[in-house]
Amino acid sequence: MDGQHAERNLSMVMDFYELTMSNGYFRENRGHDELVVFDVFYRNNPDNGGYSIFAGLEQIIEYIQNLHFSEEDIAYLRGQGIFLEEFLQYLEQFTFSGDIYALPEGTVMYPNEPVLTVIAPVIDAQLIETAILLEINHQSLIATKTRRICNAAGTCSVSDFGARRAHNMDAAVYGARAAYIGGAFSTATVLAGQMFGIPVSGTMAHSWIMYFSDEYTAFRKYAEMYPDAAVLLVDTYDVLRSGVPNAIRVAKEVLEPMGKRLKGIRLDSGDLAYLSKKARRMLDDAGLNDCIIVASNSLDEFTIQSLLSQGACIDSFGVGERLITSKSEPVFGAVYKIAAVRHNDIFEPRIKISENVEKITNPGFKELYRVYDQNHKAIADLIAGREEIIKDGDSVEYIDPKKPWKKRFFENCTFRPLLEPVFLQGRLVRGRTGVEEIREYVSRQLSEEIWEEEQRFVNPHVHYLDMTPEYYRMKNALLRKAKES
Repeated sequence: MDGQHAERNLSMVMDFYELTMSNGYFRENRGHDELVVFDVFYRNNPDNGGYSIFAGLEQIIEYIQNLHFSEEDIAYLRGQGIFLEEFLQYLEQFTFSGDIYALPEGTVMYPNEPVLTVIAPVIDAQLIETAILLEINHQSLIATKTRRICNAAGTCSVSDFGARRAHNMDAAVYGARAAYIGGAFSTATVLAGQMFGIPVSGTMAHSWIMYFSDEYTAFRKYAEMYPDAAVLLVDTYDVLRSGVPNAIRVAKEVLEPMGKRLKGIRLDSGDLAYLSKKARRMLDDAGLNDCIIVASNSLDEFTIQSLLSQGACIDSFGVGERLITSKSEPVFGAVYKIAAVRHNDIFEPRIKISENVEKITNPGFKELYRVYDQNHKAIADLIAGREEIIKDGDSVEYIDPKKPWKKRFFENCTFRPLLEPVFLQGRLVRGRTGVEEIREYVSRQLSEEIWEEEQRFVNPHVHYLDMTPEYYRMKNALLRKAKES
């Protein structure tokens, strides 16, 4: 598991206003006992896709467990000259005391539904906002992008080659984690492999080849050192006239006498479709039918899809900058909004109104269900009030918020509550989950539960987000009240 937090205190990774708001709540004597509900949700899938993948929960757990303010932190805040001394003394003893419910990491998720809910004293809820959002926004983005790339690659493997193009070291390491969750076969980032148990892989550098007096010598020395994993980079000088012929020569003169086979060649420039087909023919003619062809060079789901549609003879893709930065849409956009405030043991719903309809929030303390048909296909998600009881097999009335005039029912369906307890009263109540298990969970959902129509790159089917009549009436009552005020 990740040991980074044992070496550095990340508690101050927060927006300054979280501290000023918390100081204000403390001054108003509202920070200790008054519980609030905050939801994390997002409004649009990246790249106009049909779904996203929830990732980053394990790092949120680490942050919450290690959340504390050191003497240096308190001294720094005191130096700002705006915080009550009593508030700073409160922070010196602070530990998170609330509840957190979340989707299991790796869950396929959709816009406008709660993916993580915090029920906590208002100061507790306020202080953890930035950390929660940055983990979810970054890793969910990369996991989702990687899944698109893997879907385009089909049976070809995808490796994360992105570290040197990531926005910093943490982005490289946790981006590699998210990429593996999303379906990448391996990473080139060694620390990610060490921290999370992700398979690491790499081929060879152009500099290795250029260091030696000729290409053949560079290939030969590499193959002698790594006879079981020799993947030779064949585009330093001329792919078809020197690179592939020299690779074949090494396979015959160096590896085969050792009883070894050339594992692969790598193409990193040029017309990858044309070069891969020519190289494949040359390798096959030399009896190297089992030698794989790896391709890299500014790839994403669309270039991979195009290459394969052209008949490119590529077995594995190394994807770098466009994966690790999600270059086509580099912002995920999850937000953290208050949904309810407890008064007299009752959670009173709160709603955010906006001129933009898509920015109106779903209020209240609520539950999220995934609705499955008799074939265990996910046909919709359903928002209900927290106290509502939904039973499998019942005839359950629901409202489509986009077509509220239609009376509809779920018949003979299974309802799975998605938000599971992570912290209760500040105590972790679930086991830690490794990336291998999360990765398998993603794959299982997409192959067994999620419709293929939602996984299209272009014009995907929109997953339905419905509401119970009781919840829908509550939301509209708040909208009417806001209009009248």
